[in-house]
Amino acid sequence: MTSTKTWAYKGRERGGKLVKGKLDAPTQAAALSRMRDMGLSPVSVDESAMGTGLNREINLSFGQAVKLKDLSVMARQMSTMIGAGLSLLRTLHILSEQTENKTLAKVLTEVRGDIETGGTLSQAFGKHRNVFPPLMIHLIAAGETGGFLDDALDAVATAFEKEVKLKSTVQSAMAYPIVVVGMAIVAVIAMIWFIVPIFEGMFSDLGGALPLPTQILVTISANMVWLGPLLFVAAIAFSVWWGKNKHAPEVRAVLDPALLKLPVFGELLRKIALARFTRNFAALLKAGVPIVLALQVVGEISGNSVILQASNRIADAVREGRPVAEQLALEPVFPPMVVQMVAVGEDAGSMELMLSKIADSYDSDIESTTAQMTSIIEPILIAGVGALIGGMIIALYMPVFSIFEQIN
Repeated sequence: MTSTKTWAYKGRERGGKLVKGKLDAPTQAAALSRMRDMGLSPVSVDESAMGTGLNREINLSFGQAVKLKDLSVMARQMSTMIGAGLSLLRTLHILSEQTENKTLAKVLTEVRGDIETGGTLSQAFGKHRNVFPPLMIHLIAAGETGGFLDDALDAVATAFEKEVKLKSTVQSAMAYPIVVVGMAIVAVIAMIWFIVPIFEGMFSDLGGALPLPTQILVTISANMVWLGPLLFVAAIAFSVWWGKNKHAPEVRAVLDPALLKLPVFGELLRKIALARFTRNFAALLKAGVPIVLALQVVGEISGNSVILQASNRIADAVREGRPVAEQLALEPVFPPMVVQMVAVGEDAGSMELMLSKIADSYDSDIESTTAQMTSIIEPILIAGVGALIGGMIIALYMPVFSIFEQIN
């Protein structure tokens, strides 16, 4: 990767005003070129030393994640500017200056430096695979080869915008259940930690054996002194482990097949994976990416190990000259509707069109499914939380009821 340096510059604007500042560039020649793009006549350009003590710049910013929405906005703006005739270097400079994501701005600066030293945009993006997904890199490479870079970036923006919309739909549907479950957990912990001990003191004064449900609550409450911190530490440890290993192949190979077998959510997760697969497959084929490479890429970015393994098997078979639809039919994860529409598109020479229609169909289906799930889950959650809290309250009052029975 090209090393980026910081340069202190002085330059004059067209009106003659002297301007000072700093910019990042791999070489002094690149810094001079960037000053001219900024409309400045260079006076001096010197490498800026970080300095020590009070002369050192203090950077308190932490790494900011580059989200898919940031990339979709960047790709859309980039497509517009290149289509309007701006040079690639000028476009990257504008994007790095105006983006609000500091990490993305830094990466774009490094990308510009790589291009100034003779690299292509796809090669420069390929050095930052932790930021730019494979779909974006391959679509841009196809656009550079075919001379339609602006259209390729537009396809990237469209694909990412649809992906963002899909995620937003699912997250909106899941927000209510997550909030309700979270509040229920807090309420249960609060009752066990604060309310049950009060009743426990009353029960000890009354004497006698406690009913089994009440005894369970009292035992849990008595052990919360060590059980609570243990659960808290375990939750933090699991969160840290999950953040580091949730994308590990061995974890996904076990988790993804299990998730697809869930009663209600499994079918929704399969539709989401298939929508992502068909949409990205269509975008790559439309850009002219070879079908074997396209299958490998869409498997990699599908976000599901079942789809990934199926895509790799299909790519191997297609490399040997077998039809795509024939291989799709051998994979249980692809329903008959997908197989039939791909077969029609393959025969007619318009597979990307059929794949786009499949993706649109799944997008609509996912929206309606999530809406239905929300309307069904709401009363179930309310009833479940009511039963849980109500059961705890009844368990606490069972000794009181038994005393009344003895008095009568």
